[in-house]
Amino acid sequence: MATVNPPRGMRDILPADKSRREGVLAVIRERYLAHGFDEIETPVVEEYSRLHAGIGGDNEKLSYNILRRGLDADAIRAAADDPAELSDLGLRYDLTVPLARFYASNRGQLPGVFRAIQIGPVWRAERPQKGRYRQFVQCDIDIIGDDSSRAEAELMVASLDAVDALGLERATVRINDRRVLDWMLESFGFGVEERPGVLITIDKLDKLGPDGVVAELRDRAATASAVDAFESFLRRPQTMEYHPFGEGQIRKALPDGAPDEIVAHLVGIGEAVAAGRGTAGAAEAEVPLVFDPFLVRGMGYYTGTIFELAHPSVGYSLGGGGRYDGMIGRFLGQQVPAVGFSLGFERLVDLVTADAGAGTSSIVLVHDADVPLAELVGHKSALIGTGARVRLERRTKNLKALLERSAADGYTSFATVSAGAATGELELKPLS
Repeated sequence: MATVNPPRGMRDILPADKSRREGVLAVIRERYLAHGFDEIETPVVEEYSRLHAGIGGDNEKLSYNILRRGLDADAIRAAADDPAELSDLGLRYDLTVPLARFYASNRGQLPGVFRAIQIGPVWRAERPQKGRYRQFVQCDIDIIGDDSSRAEAELMVASLDAVDALGLERATVRINDRRVLDWMLESFGFGVEERPGVLITIDKLDKLGPDGVVAELRDRAATASAVDAFESFLRRPQTMEYHPFGEGQIRKALPDGAPDEIVAHLVGIGEAVAAGRGTAGAAEAEVPLVFDPFLVRGMGYYTGTIFELAHPSVGYSLGGGGRYDGMIGRFLGQQVPAVGFSLGFERLVDLVTADAGAGTSSIVLVHDADVPLAELVGHKSALIGTGARVRLERRTKNLKALLERSAADGYTSFATVSAGAATGELELKPLS
């Protein structure tokens, strides 16, 4: 029999997986609501001009565009070299650009400082591979209208709380500031025009190591004296003295003369996160922040603080975000501060081991063929009334296979039903 698969890079999600995903989403949503964020929804389609306004970085190249209605073959051939003539709409490739448009459209109905939750699918024309899909879910929280370090701290505390609630304690946030990166590159001697490319290479430090990054910078023909200064900084002697997150850790990781204002901003975030995590007054080492001077994050719209969520069980990030104070102004005509944090939902789902249905009784009623329909529906309704999830299954010759399938679908117990039995007489047995 021929196999009919979904489009490449996309997936069918079976009932047990769907239940598990919804359970994870429910936990995230509940924690974010508890922290004072309000959920919104935006269309999955945005205007082509907004999605390609130069603020989405490389994601703009991966967007799915929607052909204009009414184009005939001649019009398509004539505009083949100009996507803007062929398309007027596109599928969203992230939730940040739609949020900026949403705020510009609805600002009059929103509070001065708006805390948004946005959860939904996005689409990118990625090259399909393990762990990378063309359709995936993003879980974002954003704060618009607050330019203080309080906004970053609220995002981090809420996100760490959500990850804790999923059973992934001991997560940390790596933090940096795009202004710090720009200052460092200037201090090394890189020109303004070459800095974007230099940052792309520096972002590979974890993969290539110092030698590989320096070699690539030389291959890029970056300013030789600047590369020398950067290499010297990477290879500087360092003591093994430990500094918890704070001014000491930040200044130790940077060249001398780091801007006081930016350092103070980062320190303020750490102090607020410590208070939000209940560690204020405790040992500073308990603050789950780590300053990383070479954290880059590729999105071109970041203007200040940037951060990524890390967990000791994996070597990749579980989310991240940053401040994008310049984006909303492109839609609104005036600058509005904004900062956001996006959880990597697909990666979190793979790590969460707790049963998404924990705490909810899930029962399969296995019945004989002669049990009257009215009795079956009565049993089911009575159990549903107690808060249980209930499925009716007619007994098959291979009862073991039926029960194994039910367990795979997330059910936790079963009972056999005979004609004339009362609901209270049903014996629930665990599905293992």
